[in-house]
Amino acid sequence: MGAAMGATSLLFPPGAVAQAAAAHGAFIDAQQAGAAGDGKTNDTAALQRALDEAGRKSGAVFLPPGTYLTGELHVPAGVAVVGVPAWNYSGPGGSALHLADPAAFCLLNLTDARGATIQGLALEGRNLGTSIHGIATKRVKWGEHEDGFRIEGCQVVRFSGDGVHLECAWCFSVRHCMMGYNAGDGLSLRGWDGFLLDNWFSGNKRAGFAARQENASVTFTANRIEWNGEENFVIAGGDGYQITGNFFDRAGTVGIALRKGRGPCTQVTITGNFIKRSGKLADAGSHDSAQILLEECEGVTCIGNTLQAGRDDGPTGVWSPAYGIVHHGLRNCIVKDNVLHDGAIKQLMLDMGAGTEGVVVADNPGRLFTDFARKW
Repeated sequence: MGAAMGATSLLFPPGAVAQAAAAHGAFIDAQQAGAAGDGKTNDTAALQRALDEAGRKSGAVFLPPGTYLTGELHVPAGVAVVGVPAWNYSGPGGSALHLADPAAFCLLNLTDARGATIQGLALEGRNLGTSIHGIATKRVKWGEHEDGFRIEGCQVVRFSGDGVHLECAWCFSVRHCMMGYNAGDGLSLRGWDGFLLDNWFSGNKRAGFAARQENASVTFTANRIEWNGEENFVIAGGDGYQITGNFFDRAGTVGIALRKGRGPCTQVTITGNFIKRSGKLADAGSHDSAQILLEECEGVTCIGNTLQAGRDDGPTGVWSPAYGIVHHGLRNCIVKDNVLHDGAIKQLMLDMGAGTEGVVVADNPGRLFTDFARKW
């Protein structure tokens, strides 16, 4: 009810807000509106009717625990879609939406969902179709105003596209969610002004988090990003990032990659992160076998991170990465006070040259991890 009614719930006794909202038709129970939630009935039409009705009243749709088979759903502006979050690391539980349409663009479409809240749902893609996303916006140009939508406490797994796919998104938050086992990225962003806090990005075939087009102004804090097939975290030509206090583990290629896009990455802070066992799938001679890659960056601070080489749990698999921190063409950047104890297999710090003025690379202590027999 907090998501549906906001701080108003603090002013009244328990149940009073729900009763008042229900009396005005602003709080809609999806099953009472006709959705079966039995895992057999296609609930698309019933769920969309409930969403549309809530949109007319800036209300909420509540999904009681159950399995709702559905095609693409369009969330209106100012609506809360609220479920019971009982999912676990492996799969859905509680209020679960299962994709039923192999030709859909996505399951939850937030293109017109300004100010909406998606909370406590488990979205299961069932590996249907090709390039179908879990939660998405579909735009070719920027809107006239901030989106301001919130995705809270949701699981988005096993989609044939990205878990969350945001095109031209402007001002949003994703918190306490899991984006895992998707064929694309965990979260793919073309946009800015985002808050990504306390999420899991696990086992996606591409990157955990990726921003390969226009991107800026993202706070990325206290997330766990692990076992993704490409980079755990990659931005191309972005600016204004805080990448702080995260756990990056067993990336297929680079743990954190700042790559040149239409321009350099600028004004990025990378601090207080633990970056472990990157480069699992990369060629051992490639610079993609690295914990951190800084490519033609400007105004970047990379301070106080801890880097560790390793292999798969078990212990099995290849030892990686070859390199600790690889940098090239920096300008007015600081790479300092990072700890690389057993930080890489081949070389801790690799300067590829072409740096210009104002570059400080210093005090990054560590040792190569070469005595494989003594650990793991």
